[in-house]
Amino acid sequence: MIGVAGTRALIRLALRRDRVLLPVWVVVMVGMTAATSSAGRDLFTTVTSRIDAAAAINGSPSFVAMLGRIYDPTSLGNTSLIKLTTFGAATLGVVASMLVVRHTRREEENGRLELLGAAVVGRQAALAAALIVTLGTMLVIGALTSLALVATGLPTGGAWAFGMAWAATGMTFAAIAAVAAQLTMSARSANAIALGSLGLFYALRAIGDTVGTADEPAIWSWLSPIGWGQQVRAFAGDRVGVLGYPIGATVVILAVAFVLASRRDLGAGLLPDRAGAPMAPPSLTTPLGLAWRLQRGPFLGWVVGYLMLGFLTGNLAASVGSFASTDQLRDLIRRLGGTQVLTDAFVAYMFGFTACLTAAYSITVALRLRAEEESGLAEQMLATSVHRRTWLASHVTIAVGGATVLSLVAGLSAGIANAMRTGVGSDVAGAVAASVVYLPAIWVITGLAVALFGYLPRASSSAWGVLVAIFLLDELGALLGLPVWARDLSPFAHIPRLPGNAMTWTPLVILTALALGLLAAGVLRFRRRDLTTA
Repeated sequence: MIGVAGTRALIRLALRRDRVLLPVWVVVMVGMTAATSSAGRDLFTTVTSRIDAAAAINGSPSFVAMLGRIYDPTSLGNTSLIKLTTFGAATLGVVASMLVVRHTRREEENGRLELLGAAVVGRQAALAAALIVTLGTMLVIGALTSLALVATGLPTGGAWAFGMAWAATGMTFAAIAAVAAQLTMSARSANAIALGSLGLFYALRAIGDTVGTADEPAIWSWLSPIGWGQQVRAFAGDRVGVLGYPIGATVVILAVAFVLASRRDLGAGLLPDRAGAPMAPPSLTTPLGLAWRLQRGPFLGWVVGYLMLGFLTGNLAASVGSFASTDQLRDLIRRLGGTQVLTDAFVAYMFGFTACLTAAYSITVALRLRAEEESGLAEQMLATSVHRRTWLASHVTIAVGGATVLSLVAGLSAGIANAMRTGVGSDVAGAVAASVVYLPAIWVITGLAVALFGYLPRASSSAWGVLVAIFLLDELGALLGLPVWARDLSPFAHIPRLPGNAMTWTPLVILTALALGLLAAGVLRFRRRDLTTA
């Protein structure tokens, strides 16, 4: 037990650090599930409406790849929660992965674990504490989600199967992140491995569901933790025995993580770092060149993901009008997207969702500023002839420029995919416009992250909370019947929904001006404040 000495103290420290973050995620996940269940009860009022919706989703390979299959078309829970079954599990995978890396590899990278190691703390205590906090959070979310579903009137057995499937999936990805944290020397690389594996497993689930039969997926789904959670089939048979797969995998992977942790030095990774070039290229002699070099790898990964997402959106848009033959499904998509023409409503909704992802990319890049400041690298950079304004502007340029490129990639790939299906080449320009029209709202969120960095550096991560609130307003505001003033708090609410609606420039100009004001405020404040490393 010497190796885990001090674990209890580290657990208290982690809970203290995340005293806001953890409750927010619990409330978001539980609240989103309860709201979706209640909205589904109001929407799918008859068995016929559920059967029609299930036939539409199961009949589209693109929808099956994105959401999975509805295995019991008569089930209210299975039909209403089809989206959250996969997307919710993937979201918990992201949360679990980042929590583990945050309290292990990032603490090593910043030197805090070395400081704690001078006290009576075992070499594996940090890993044990991070896992206990993360796994406990997953269980709390799963249990409260189950209770919330029961409160909305869904069957108790299905509710607990759904919540535990979520929890087990999140726990598996926490274990994967624990292994990733032992392999690399940086938190960024560990997150990249963990989240890359999540993307791979989501793709395996999509392939397995698409090529499988109506009753059983192909083997690929059974190779994915997300597929395991889906095959529990909450509200469609409640196959709780399938939970043995993610639980067993979690135990095995955690054992591997602890073995690896015992075989490396503090601060080191088991994978050797690639040797750098003997001479730096000219591009690294400028702050912008260095910022691009730091962000290049993740950005290219985002580009690949957006190509796939755009291709999927374009293919779905080409067929959504034909398979959505019921009034119930049309009403569902209109309430999610908000226009009268079904295909246009679907495209507007998908690009609105993509815009939230793009805003997440921008926040990630902007918060790199805070990571550089905390690690002391910013102080070293600014000790040279580099001005504060120039250093900050280099990262902001990558955030704003990267978001613009990603929006163009999503629009172009969706337009080309749609044109290949329909033979109408003019759809490409419309898809690009529908995607890039969200840029002013994305820039506002980027500006807010920079302003937080300038004025409240220790609260910079609050930008994620703002994005989550905006996402919930856009995703559930109409379904919950929130007042207009509440939904208007989201910058995305002021964006014209293209295609299908008239282009209005006034809100775009106002949002752009607001973004510039936030960026300027953040830059000015950063020039006047002291650097902080904690």
